[in-house]
Amino acid sequence: MSIFGRRRIYLDHASTTPVSPAVLRAMHAAEGITGNPSSIHGEGVKAKRALEAARARVASELGCKAREAVFTSGITESNNLAILGFARKLELAGSGVRGTHWIVSSIEHASVLECFAEVERLGGDVSYADPDARGIITPVSVSRLLRTETVFVSIGWANNEIGVVQPLSAIAEAIRAHEERHRTKVIIHSDAGQAPLYRSPQVHTLGVDLLSLGGVKLYGPHGAGALFVGARAELAPVVLGGGQERGLRAGTENVALAAGFAEALAEAARLRAAETKRIAKLRDTLAKMLLAEIPGMVINGDLKHALPHMLNVSVPFIWSEYFVLALDRAGIAVSTKSACNEAMPAGRQGDASRSHVVLRLAEAAAEGGEPPVWRSEHTLRFSLGRGTSARDIGKTCDEVGAIIRRLKSD
Repeated sequence: MSIFGRRRIYLDHASTTPVSPAVLRAMHAAEGITGNPSSIHGEGVKAKRALEAARARVASELGCKAREAVFTSGITESNNLAILGFARKLELAGSGVRGTHWIVSSIEHASVLECFAEVERLGGDVSYADPDARGIITPVSVSRLLRTETVFVSIGWANNEIGVVQPLSAIAEAIRAHEERHRTKVIIHSDAGQAPLYRSPQVHTLGVDLLSLGGVKLYGPHGAGALFVGARAELAPVVLGGGQERGLRAGTENVALAAGFAEALAEAARLRAAETKRIAKLRDTLAKMLLAEIPGMVINGDLKHALPHMLNVSVPFIWSEYFVLALDRAGIAVSTKSACNEAMPAGRQGDASRSHVVLRLAEAAAEGGEPPVWRSEHTLRFSLGRGTSARDIGKTCDEVGAIIRRLKSD
């Protein structure tokens, strides 16, 4: 972080991870390939081979066939292709979206929720599955929403604000049982986010038909991602043009980005066990120290069920933006919630000053009573990474304590 003239402490890996050296090397090696993968001359054949080698590496990490891995520009495009691509396929097939039923969790990223808003505009009926007070979308809560008209369910694997990992395989099992009873077909999609850093993304174990991935969350190249498209899922393209990527994503493929993304997934697998153990210990230390420094602080989400690098807290009586800016001046980068939601214009995704994720948790904890809305207005998200050290955690807690003391003395 030398651009600031001193070493900074970066605790916002849930927003964006730095590109790893191994990924940069893989991209650099592929950048020397000048051919278009769709061309039949020698340079094109070389590019095609490199592209398919990257696809095979991604498929190996996902436990799927190579043709089931479609390269995209990142998670947002993958989510759009999965959700709106399915809706468009229904429209093109003549059956249409009107009269169909869709389910999505109420705590999804904006790139998922906005797609479901579009499904509603097209005439689809959308139900929202709420989490319990721990932040978990239970199989029972999804089962209660299923109907004979249900065609699509989207539940994020690990929430991007609180890090809670959802029981996808159990949810998928409940949905498959519903299919069998009613002789219907329900496509299951999940936004995987940063979960593959700490959980093995074997798609058949998860039970999903569609899985969205992005390099920006995985120490991979920005502007690169993939979508697993299982055999049950029929999609239509949402970006029109050529027939690249099984006809699902028009545009000349970027071989260097594909190679970098494949390396990022492979590196995540190599480091997964050691990093999970190391970062969980640092995260738990951070939580314990912050609880001691901040009276009345609430941890959002059950850490026992969360990714090991993420800690989301609510701080009473202090606006989140003030805390973020104060820590930034001290050389520490944290966030209030999802960076995409921080940038959301007023009027979209509810009140922009609140975390819609934490608000749902507060409502669940209130059990029908008046929810403590302040929790959703005073959130801080600390997300650790490969470069985070015990010294960084100590420094962060010292600065938080100093901010609290300054506020008390004013």
